[in-house]
Amino acid sequence: MLKRFDMLYGIDLGTSNTVIYQQGKGIVLREPSVVAIRQDTGEIVAVGTEAQAMIGRTPGNLDIIYPLMDGVIANFDVTSAMLQHFVKKVQGRAPWFRSSQVYISVPCGITNVQKRAVEETVIHKGAKKAVAVEEPLAAALGAGLPVDEPIGSLVLDIGGGTSQVAVLSLGGIVVSHTVRRAGMSIDKDIIDYVKRTYNMAIGERTAEEIKIRIGSVLDTDGEKKGMDIRGRDLIDGLPRSLHLTSSEISSLMDDFLMTILEAIRVTLEKCPPELAGDVMDRGILLCGGGALLHGLDERIQKETGVPVHIADQPMDCTALGAGRMLDYQNGRLGKSSRVALREIAAGKAVEETVRSEA
Repeated sequence: MLKRFDMLYGIDLGTSNTVIYQQGKGIVLREPSVVAIRQDTGEIVAVGTEAQAMIGRTPGNLDIIYPLMDGVIANFDVTSAMLQHFVKKVQGRAPWFRSSQVYISVPCGITNVQKRAVEETVIHKGAKKAVAVEEPLAAALGAGLPVDEPIGSLVLDIGGGTSQVAVLSLGGIVVSHTVRRAGMSIDKDIIDYVKRTYNMAIGERTAEEIKIRIGSVLDTDGEKKGMDIRGRDLIDGLPRSLHLTSSEISSLMDDFLMTILEAIRVTLEKCPPELAGDVMDRGILLCGGGALLHGLDERIQKETGVPVHIADQPMDCTALGAGRMLDYQNGRLGKSSRVALREIAAGKAVEETVRSEA
């Protein structure tokens, strides 16, 4: 009888970012999955954006922790505290997850123990119900794909810690493949390249900024971009700066791209022929933060011969799909709901569809 007053959340609990969707409001939070902890007392000093600003600038008694590794929980207590902090920002003074149902995304192929750990992290803090949803299914649902129809859809989800390729049909994942190469591994490649080539040390934030501003998987000889970066000279220990070009970073992306292409080939090799034909017709849906990498869709389409489409809001579609999972499971996600879902993904206002307690 009280079910209609339940608050429904969809959470994309990622290695690098956490996105929270609240039914009736859309995306209500998007913050880095980072926590700053004091070593001697274990006190949490900062979470999310505030903790990310401290990366590379902390004193010796502070640790910067990523509580999730490869999309799964590596530190149960810190993950629980981080989620509590995020939802308090969303709910204000209201009790944490009171009378709420939470659908939370998890990578494909994780064990039942790991899946249960994710659910217990949410229930431990007061949620009435927690359900783990596989990320490619949630991303496809959030992007408005007809996942419940007998049509094959291929989803490529490039997150912070893992990249997942999955073929979906009739509401489930037919075949999938996961690799531990994603956005954060590109950052490490950039750090190693600058260290090896220029004998200069740079931090994670600088590497990520390089990736975002001049990173590309295309041959950029025709249009070279560049940026000045600062770091520490490994020979004399003094700070110095240098100029990096987009062509240098483009050459670093080849190994990452080959890993992604191999994952797509492995998935399609295991895919039934009928569904493979659907993928050729409908193309590949590219989502996750890695979808924003310049030229990635063009390069994948060129190498595979399969059309590639980027989701409207690639960083949000997994959380959107997780939040719509209850309607989908109950068979209430019809064509009109898919249209509304696309409007949410495009950032348009939608009417509130649930009632919540004051």
